[in-house]
Amino acid sequence: MRQAKTILTLFVSLWLLAACSSTPEEVRTTPGATPGSVAIASAHPMATQAGLDVLAAGGNAVDAAIAVAASLGVVEPYAAGIGGGGFWLIYNAAEDKYRFIDARETAPKAAHRDYYLKDGKPDRDRSINGPSAAAIPGQPAAFAYLSQRYGLLPLAQLLQPAIEQARNGFAVDKRYQKLANFRLHYMQRYPATAKIFLHNNHIPPIGHRIVQPELATTLELLAEQGKAGFYQGELAQTLVNAVQENGGDWTLEDLASYQVVEREPIFFEYGEHTIVSAPPPSSGGIALAQMLRMLDAYQQQTGTDWRQLDKVAQAHLLTEVMRRAYRDRAEFLGDPDFYQVPVEKLLSDQRAADYATSIDAHKASVSLEMQGPANLHEGRHTTHLSVLDKYGNRVSATLSINLPFGSAFTVAGVVLNNEMDDFSLAPGVPNSYGLVGAEANAIEGGKRPLSSMTPTMIESCDQIAILGAPGGSRIITQVLLGTLGHIQGQSVHEWVSQPRFHHQYLPDRIQMEPTTFTRAEQTALRAMGHEVRSVGRQYGNMQAIVWDVHNSKVSAASDPRGVGEAKVLTVPQLNAQQ
Repeated sequence: MRQAKTILTLFVSLWLLAACSSTPEEVRTTPGATPGSVAIASAHPMATQAGLDVLAAGGNAVDAAIAVAASLGVVEPYAAGIGGGGFWLIYNAAEDKYRFIDARETAPKAAHRDYYLKDGKPDRDRSINGPSAAAIPGQPAAFAYLSQRYGLLPLAQLLQPAIEQARNGFAVDKRYQKLANFRLHYMQRYPATAKIFLHNNHIPPIGHRIVQPELATTLELLAEQGKAGFYQGELAQTLVNAVQENGGDWTLEDLASYQVVEREPIFFEYGEHTIVSAPPPSSGGIALAQMLRMLDAYQQQTGTDWRQLDKVAQAHLLTEVMRRAYRDRAEFLGDPDFYQVPVEKLLSDQRAADYATSIDAHKASVSLEMQGPANLHEGRHTTHLSVLDKYGNRVSATLSINLPFGSAFTVAGVVLNNEMDDFSLAPGVPNSYGLVGAEANAIEGGKRPLSSMTPTMIESCDQIAILGAPGGSRIITQVLLGTLGHIQGQSVHEWVSQPRFHHQYLPDRIQMEPTTFTRAEQTALRAMGHEVRSVGRQYGNMQAIVWDVHNSKVSAASDPRGVGEAKVLTVPQLNAQQ
């Protein structure tokens, strides 16, 4: 069993080991085992293929993940790119070690607690649209860092597929049209954005090719010069000039001082499974651990196993653990470099037990009676990728520019993020989704905004799962439901596709996809005191891989809600692609 390295490696349940083995060292799948296949699941077929090409050329999982991420930044300009950032959870098979790479964006040094207040009220336009909404990107630094430390191939080779895709273009589909329409007015505001991503200043028709020659040039500079190609020199000056001329406050020092941070992942046990997930400034790993630990405590107190409940009772119980985890998320989570996140308190046995005791099996709790702050929500249009290579190395990475097309401002072909809106604009003041965090996530120069991105891996005696999803504050509950599906023995295709529901403490309602609950089930939940509301559409875009070590089988699934692709190739099939 992986031994605790820091206080974030928590709650190893030795009493459950007998289900797998009599010795702790054999709880996980055997280190050194190789899958005999490779797998990539991503949100776009072109990105998946870019990663497979890198694996066929001799790259490892990290190399492939960089190629996939760079490609997604080209063909999903509404979701991710080098103008944004993300979190990378990596497992190195040779070292039998997990690493977490924090490439979250940082606030420019000029930012401060009241940065978006005007006459005491939030300036919504300034926090969402244009370069004033953009934090310092982390994605270019992540590519250089990951390639240098954990990859096998040169960065230039890894970025080449994205460079070619940017120059040759990709075809507009319905998903592109829908997300461009969501931000059309703001894309029209900025001529450089409209020129690239619109057609005659309107939504492009299906099949129209989006060509990005300036982005290709910028990627080439990053490929040739590494991190310095983006954060220093002529390109950095171009970025700073454009931002300052359009109302933002970036400086050359902001760019030059950006660094990715390696952090210890969150480790915790649930039954026979070891779960590895994202630490702060992500709220995902802690919230996921809290929810599962509450389910465990509830079972110990009441003898009730959530797996044995009918659908309504199960949804009620899961809603209550979601509510409590998101309550703590709102109050206690933030950038650990600026705020001391009380990890031990949040993941203590006592807190899980106290929260479990407060759950009424027949009645919904009232969030406002829990006396926490309002909540935080971030943009939904993130992206995720999962990779497994032939050596057993694996990557789970979630990447974002926040809202579709980020801030809608483009410079040097780079769509800048609007991640500044993920901070608490002011205590008690809602962000673009009507939600707010507490002082832990207040704006401060150099600080990273709180995130729900939850790249995760799950290990048991004979299986490994790699998963994650986009979806703003709904990411964590998507990963929870996927984790529970995997634990119940569902196939990866089943739990990636299953209907979803979500509760985030405030607003105090169950949000659901249209087909999640029948009318009778909704009526039963309302009778328990829940407000149940359809979000009117499907949400999320999970990308997942499962390696069944016991049966030497690898399977992968791309969420049917999106346009992505998951591919599994045996090693002979991979070699044939060379």
